[in-house]
Amino acid sequence: MTFSIVALDRDSGDLGIAVASKFLAVGSVVPSATAGVGAIATQALANVGYGPDGLAELARGNDADSVVAALTARDPGAAQRQLGIADAEGGSATFTGDACLPWAGGRTGPGWAVQGNILVGPEVVDAMADAFVEAAGSLPDRLLAALLAGDRAGGDRRGRQSAALLVVRDRGGYGQGDDRWVDLRVDDHADPVPELIRIRGVWRVLMERPSADDLVAIDQAVASELRDRLSSLGWAPDAPDADEAFRARLRAEFDAVSRIGEPRDAGEGWGPAWDAALLGWMGVANLESRTAASGWIDPVVLELIRAET
Repeated sequence: MTFSIVALDRDSGDLGIAVASKFLAVGSVVPSATAGVGAIATQALANVGYGPDGLAELARGNDADSVVAALTARDPGAAQRQLGIADAEGGSATFTGDACLPWAGGRTGPGWAVQGNILVGPEVVDAMADAFVEAAGSLPDRLLAALLAGDRAGGDRRGRQSAALLVVRDRGGYGQGDDRWVDLRVDDHADPVPELIRIRGVWRVLMERPSADDLVAIDQAVASELRDRLSSLGWAPDAPDADEAFRARLRAEFDAVSRIGEPRDAGEGWGPAWDAALLGWMGVANLESRTAASGWIDPVVLELIRAET
């Protein structure tokens, strides 16, 4: 009742899963992944223990094929299970029990595996495999391209309900506190895969950290523009109705945020007070993942503040 892809990005080391189903909140059941270890999809009559148990086996140095063999050998319900694994070394494996409801099956390639059950036919996994191999971009982009191809090839023959994307990266999570780089779900929707792609776009605006090479220097012209825009939004350092206690709390929170790039002197038109004002506005807008070092601004942040004023 599900179709999924698990994969490794050999260049970045990112690992992930994309999945869709006529099943409520499929992202709460199917995907499991750990950075530097592997990605696992467990589905059909899912054995949710396959996720943590399989990751533990991979962490001990076992490859994808041997982990699939070990998990299914000790599971009396294996005939009703489906499983896909991509390990951190580029290995992959897929398993479909012979009691899974048709059509059911999968394909593998270097660093990826696709699988599905109760599908309209094998064209679903074929479309997913082809789309993933041909897609460009980051691992989340390629996983979503594969998921959309499978969905548009017919997907789950019972219909559509939910979809999810999980991609792990070492210290890639919020505030670099864990490895959940991208963790997005559509739990109940008439057309969940396009909705998941839309949410991924929102995630990119709010959560994706830019490269230091992408930053815009705050020169005299940019500083003047930012002062005007922050003032119009009520964030000027000397705003008469400013909630100083609230601003102080925001500044304290940003002290713990890892800023991107190296600070630079932006000149007398842009000092610590205006830098703090910009950070305050960004905090309210949930843009802390895009916090540039003093004297710089992320171009996405610049476009967003322009759109606000």
